[in-house]
Amino acid sequence: MKFLLQAFLKKVVKQLFTRAIPKQRAVGWNILTRFCIHCPIRGGMAMMTISLCMIVKNEEDVLARCLDCVQGIADEIVIVDTGSTDRTKEIAGEYTDKVYDFEWIDDFAAARNFSFSKASCDYILWLDADDVLFEEDRQRFVELKQTLSDSIDMVLMKYNIAFDSGGRPTFSYYRERLFKRSRNYRWVGRIHEVIEPSGSRIYSSIAVSHKKMHPNEPMRNLRIFEKMVAEGVELDPRQQYYYGRELMYNGRYRDSIKILEAFLEGGQGWIENCVGACGDIARCWYALGEERKALYSLLRSMEYDEPRAEFCCDLGSHFYDRGDYHTAIFWYELATTRTPKGENGGFEQPDCYGYRPFLQLCVCYDRLGEHEKAALYNEKAGILKPDDPAVAFNRSYFARLRAGAEKEEPNEV
Repeated sequence: MKFLLQAFLKKVVKQLFTRAIPKQRAVGWNILTRFCIHCPIRGGMAMMTISLCMIVKNEEDVLARCLDCVQGIADEIVIVDTGSTDRTKEIAGEYTDKVYDFEWIDDFAAARNFSFSKASCDYILWLDADDVLFEEDRQRFVELKQTLSDSIDMVLMKYNIAFDSGGRPTFSYYRERLFKRSRNYRWVGRIHEVIEPSGSRIYSSIAVSHKKMHPNEPMRNLRIFEKMVAEGVELDPRQQYYYGRELMYNGRYRDSIKILEAFLEGGQGWIENCVGACGDIARCWYALGEERKALYSLLRSMEYDEPRAEFCCDLGSHFYDRGDYHTAIFWYELATTRTPKGENGGFEQPDCYGYRPFLQLCVCYDRLGEHEKAALYNEKAGILKPDDPAVAFNRSYFARLRAGAEKEEPNEV
């Protein structure tokens, strides 16, 4: 009877609030959540409650999209504004009365810790305003909320930050996402802030997707790092790594190499950051035209861990670009044998574990005149991305070859 009543109320409340304004809709979902989820149906224990804590500035174009996707998940919404000059605070007020001002002091950790201090629920969830939960992930989150044991202190979730034309993730990594409030977790780092994983934690298949609609403030991150350096702040290894990356992003390649080399020589960095630094140094050397040094930097990544598919693909590209197709094939084939190590927390490019090396093997074998083998690898890429334009072009190309048409060249990544 209890389950039937819950199902009935869920249907009624959903109908009542479908056409409501955002604030009413949010309140309605909270009522629904508190009754249908927090009703004691699991051994007499109430379901957990979740506070969503966000820091925002000039996010009028994305904030409602983010807040809409957490309906049925967040029991409390805390919005901390760091100086908006648009309608951000007005939009936030349509969803919650917990909207606070925080004077921006070039310190993301300080702002996030302030937002956490306003939370009152069992667990705290953080999102950026341009983050979204797609419906499948939202449903998984609702299920997690109903089943998560209170013995869990932290949940890490996938963070997808780049996508192909079909909406599939092309760059992702795990981030600490949901925290037990009673553990009093604290953010550290003025920029590229983090909560170090600790306590009882699990990795979830739920993914948060970062869908930007406007760029960040130009040079903001680099400006904060250089302010810290000017103040005499000694950067810890993680900050050193990200400072080097910001220098790279801003085209200061030699400065980036200097900082990242110092980071590696210090010997105190997290393995995933050490591996990443090797790739970043290689990108800097390529930009400077120092291809041999770039190659050595890619190979150096294996000093820290076994070959990653991302580096195998980069090495394959290095030799492919120089016409050494046999060596390129070695690295691309090795990439297809690797498995993602996402739960280590490092950056992951899913395409490098199948689609990209398969398509590049297609091109390499075509260059060597082994067209049937090339076509086979194109089909392997097509299994992973059936709607991919490059795969379709290559199918047409091989069909013409078989028919004796004039030779063209297949598409590559």
